[in-house]
Amino acid sequence: MKKLVVLTGAGISAESGLKTFRDAGGLWEGYRIEEVASPDGWRTNQDKVLLFYNQRRHQLKTVVPNKAHKTLAELERAFEVQIITQNVDDLHERAGSNNVLHLHGELLSVRSEKNAALRYRWNDDLNKGQLAEDGAQLRPDIVWFGEEVPLLSNAAEICSTADYLLIIGTSLQVYPAAGLVYEIPPHCPVIYIDPKADSNFTQKKTNTYFIQKTAVEGIDEAVKLLFQI
Repeated sequence: MKKLVVLTGAGISAESGLKTFRDAGGLWEGYRIEEVASPDGWRTNQDKVLLFYNQRRHQLKTVVPNKAHKTLAELERAFEVQIITQNVDDLHERAGSNNVLHLHGELLSVRSEKNAALRYRWNDDLNKGQLAEDGAQLRPDIVWFGEEVPLLSNAAEICSTADYLLIIGTSLQVYPAAGLVYEIPPHCPVIYIDPKADSNFTQKKTNTYFIQKTAVEGIDEAVKLLFQI
């Protein structure tokens, strides 16, 4: 079975109704990035950060996977599919995908603020005073701006063994995640679905295919290409 590696970004989740920072000029439901997605923000106002992610968990419960999520899950019948997502939601898993690596953490997970290895599944509100087993405050299990991406090397290794690379709904502007496209083998075809795909992708090769549509609009065309190339 050929290996299909899929890189997904905010665009695929946006079509399920989840808002993103980039769609709102650096704001997310009225919050500035540095207030709720940085170590400084956490040190300055834990209550604000906890409230923000509690709201995100509530919102996540109101949305469902879309056609693009579901199609990726169905592709497991024909390919060994490995999804590497920048998204912190669980829509890929709920659609049925079995191999999902969350580069930037997961909304339905929390961890000790002192020990990243102490993490727990979490579906409800997280509040001050709720502690990990080491006695430290629990925080969102999210990779904030300014923090290292611990699963980056795992993702790079996955990309290095790809037979096909499918990119969906990401601007390829956020590093280090955007650098993963340079880890694929030279022969690996690339299919990129995004309204601005052609202008975003600078590593142009003869076996690169651009579908300048949204994830939902372009997924069927991508699947046809996968079985043709």
